[in-house]
Amino acid sequence: QMQLVESGGGSVQSGGSLRLSCAASGYTYNYCMGWFRQAPGKEREGVAAIARDGSTSYLDSVKGRFTISQDNAKNTLDLQMSAVKPEDTAIYYCAALIDYCSGSCVKCPLYNYWGQGTQVTVST
Repeated sequence: QMQLVESGGGSVQSGGSLRLSCAASGYTYNYCMGWFRQAPGKEREGVAAIARDGSTSYLDSVKGRFTISQDNAKNTLDLQMSAVKPEDTAIYYCAALIDYCSGSCVKCPLYNYWGQGTQVTVST
């Protein structure tokens, strides 16, 4: 079992920055860890993910604006969000995948563990 707890969500103006953090505990050997988001009326989508070898993958619309990072010693996963836009408004979830995935982590289906989510609201 793994527990994931997100923090750092909130309200920010368009063009601003926000940093999300995820603390992992329990079983922490993961193939991928990632950030997902779901906006009202839309499907959940992968935003950014990092594989065990350190390689990262991003949703096209956040490339160059968001950065994912992982601290294995502290078992934390961060998402630095910069130049945010109103369309980034969503509930953001931290997730962990313990099974093998052949593609990039951000597009892997069926992550095993999920956090409770944290709301990010970007205003104009």
